[in-house]
Amino acid sequence: MHPFVAEWIGTLLLVLFGNGVVANVVLAKTNGNGGGWIVITAGWGLAVFIGAFCAADFSGAHLNPAVTVAMYLADELSGTMSIGYMAAQFTGAFCGAMLVYLFYREHFHATDEADAKLSCFCTAPSIRNLPQAFFCEALGTFALVLPVFLMVTPSFIQNGQPSETDPILGLGSLGVLPVGLLVFGIGLSLGGTTGYAINPARDFAPRLVHALFPIPGKRDSDWGYAWVPFFGPIVGSIAAVITYRLIAI
Repeated sequence: MHPFVAEWIGTLLLVLFGNGVVANVVLAKTNGNGGGWIVITAGWGLAVFIGAFCAADFSGAHLNPAVTVAMYLADELSGTMSIGYMAAQFTGAFCGAMLVYLFYREHFHATDEADAKLSCFCTAPSIRNLPQAFFCEALGTFALVLPVFLMVTPSFIQNGQPSETDPILGLGSLGVLPVGLLVFGIGLSLGGTTGYAINPARDFAPRLVHALFPIPGKRDSDWGYAWVPFFGPIVGSIAAVITYRLIAI
């Protein structure tokens, strides 16, 4: 499978299962309605595991532009490949969010709360302080990328040479379970402030689906906040690469 196709499929599955668990918990008349934060964080951890497991042997399972930026800065991926990866991630996330809407369409109709409908697509801060939310998104992504680097030994530490064809940092399909558990842990510990997007594609593309699709009774898509989960994770991933280079010397 081509790495771009793997990234597209993996990110689609990530969003289908991840945003799907949110819809199951917050929309009216679902069997999971009112399941709570533990169900959502567990569902997102499993979503990462499923998407990454399917893509790992073909693309390294970035599934996240912030991770791809980190791989580019670590000389693990060329600029051209990085652009292709990110294009696949954003379009995969868009299609995954579209499937969530189509799957839960009747429940979107049965739900009155516009904020609940928006939360099935993208994140929002619990307290609307945008600089603080930016910090939370950056730190949450730092707490994702740095542990992934520490789980394995990247080629730029092994021999100073980029590894264009190897899976992400040498992390094969059997290594994606710790990453899923890591995302579960981030959700439990650090997800209470912003909903832990920690992934620009996971937030921006589904937010676009919310804006474009004829969802009954929806509110605006809160584009005034959208820059936070887009750029915050990028800053966090850059900080993680810098930190790893410093501590790995």
